[in-house]
Amino acid sequence: MFSSNACSFMCKSGVGGWSSCSNFSASQRRRSAPSRVTCCAPTSSSGKTHGGFVMDKEANGTPTAVGETPTSGGGVRDVYGEDKATEDQCVTPWSVSVSSGYTLIRDPHFNKGLAFTEEERDAHFLRGLLPPSVISQETQVKKMIQHIRQYQVPLQKYVAMMDLQERNERLFYKLLLDHVEELLPVVYTPTVGEACQKYGSIFMQPQGLYISLKEKGRILEVLRNWPEKNIQVIVVTDGERILGLGDLGCQGMGIPVGKLSLYSALGGVRPSACLPITIDVGTNNEKLLNEELYIGLKHKRVTGQEYAELLHEFMNAVKQIYGEKVLVQFEDFANHNAFSLLEKYRSTHLVFNDDIQGTASVVLAGVVSALKLVGGNLTDHRFLFLGAGEAGTGIAELLALETSKRTNVPVEELRKNIWLVDSQGLIVKSREDSLQHFKRPWAHEHEPVKELVDAINKIKPTVLIGTSGQGRAFTKEVIEAMASINEKPIILSLSNPTSQSECTAEEAYTWSQGRAIFASGSPFDPVEYGGKVFVPGQANNAYIFPGFGLGLIMSGTIRVHDDLLLAAAEALASQVTEEDYSKGLIYPPFRNIRKISAHIAAKVAAKAYELGLATNLPQPKDLVKFAENSMYTPAYRNYI
Repeated sequence: MFSSNACSFMCKSGVGGWSSCSNFSASQRRRSAPSRVTCCAPTSSSGKTHGGFVMDKEANGTPTAVGETPTSGGGVRDVYGEDKATEDQCVTPWSVSVSSGYTLIRDPHFNKGLAFTEEERDAHFLRGLLPPSVISQETQVKKMIQHIRQYQVPLQKYVAMMDLQERNERLFYKLLLDHVEELLPVVYTPTVGEACQKYGSIFMQPQGLYISLKEKGRILEVLRNWPEKNIQVIVVTDGERILGLGDLGCQGMGIPVGKLSLYSALGGVRPSACLPITIDVGTNNEKLLNEELYIGLKHKRVTGQEYAELLHEFMNAVKQIYGEKVLVQFEDFANHNAFSLLEKYRSTHLVFNDDIQGTASVVLAGVVSALKLVGGNLTDHRFLFLGAGEAGTGIAELLALETSKRTNVPVEELRKNIWLVDSQGLIVKSREDSLQHFKRPWAHEHEPVKELVDAINKIKPTVLIGTSGQGRAFTKEVIEAMASINEKPIILSLSNPTSQSECTAEEAYTWSQGRAIFASGSPFDPVEYGGKVFVPGQANNAYIFPGFGLGLIMSGTIRVHDDLLLAAAEALASQVTEEDYSKGLIYPPFRNIRKISAHIAAKVAAKAYELGLATNLPQPKDLVKFAENSMYTPAYRNYI
């Protein structure tokens, strides 16, 4: 398998734990799975090498250059042979060379802890480096969930989960997937908000790339420093508007890290294909600027041309190094940048803003689902938003688009059924000249109204949606006003984290006398009222973006079209069962999230093929099955 002249680097003492090529026994060579061989070109007569290349050996024994053939299922090129092997077949834990010994058990991508078998311990020089007991991954999961549950403080659970991710990647994802309803609030909202606030003090080691103003002019070089080269999804933030917590600067890295953990756990995108990035241009948070442990640039935010040039260099570098089909997901940019960045790059890059588009898609799904409980069509309902930023206007526009699609009525006409309230009151025509551009489509003819409760009494909405980031803005008076107008008022309190939620589940059910159809951005416990238990739904973006991203990847989609967002929302709404409705739920339970993600991915991919945006041809016959088969599985693999 290894030629002495082409692979001489393997014979050097200490590389990969092998002292010489003679240490590869005949039995070890015979056990080899589909292999990845890193070779150095022979030295020419002039004494110069011709560079290196990586070869895959196909099933028929014919070597092919990595990247020469298209990826299977739209996934990352399987240079490790893992996807070609069934789960009971052996694979080789390649790094630069075969990982073994002390290096292997400290490599989070391949470490299995006490789950290494006796044969693996012999083959990879692990004898004595581990206690003698051999336990299964299932037992490890039981041990770890008990370990996590012993902590009473959510941030301690978060730190424990991040520590596990850095030690044993597959166990982290197996644990998260097996206990998703319990652990999702730990690795994502609401706990991730506190983690970002305290990121400087809990920071242990980098989990992504930090691109600051210091790297301007060298971003391509910085991207090349990341060890993984086959990147499919990038989640990037500049930290200016983290959840409802404001400007957290460089400490916003917790958001890309958390989002990409969910891409892998919930959507099945391979962890090695995910790259978290924080763009650091400073912060306007005085507390952080005076904080000794703050990890970012300690100066005020840079804006204007210098900011635009840095972002433009970043977007061009991403496309140059990772190609046309890499998905760039913008996270928690402030309104003034979020809309302009999405508009600027949506025609040249595969970009997606989760705050504008992901939130809109998941809320649209909830509204469509809620119609089963309250009756009527989208045209029969009137919507009132508290909050007119990127989330509120994004949801409003997608609601109008979906209604237009169903009725063939122009979007401009349907916008008149949707009203928004910002910090200055109801958005009306008389305010149009002073409004930001993204608010102007929602300025309707009406007298000025300052207070939310007065807007409710005048507009008489059937659906109240909160995206304001203002905790407890849905007062008792507001909920009672909604309940006086509607038999079953739909109340969506979407702001994150929990402290910023417009109202709690208990408040919504109690003040509406148990008649509200309620969902929130952060999770709330079930509520008992009037002898009945109400289970609040969670309008969590994690329903949408993992499956949405998987659909883009597996179809090779090159641009995001609004119809793809509508397809994702419709797919999510279709997953709510009669049993869910009987509990008052308008979203399916997260325990079925991989099935949900597969259906969303299939619908998104189908629409991409229909619109001619997909490049992975031909289109698979069964897209749901294809999505399921494309998903990363965190089960341990056998090593040789």
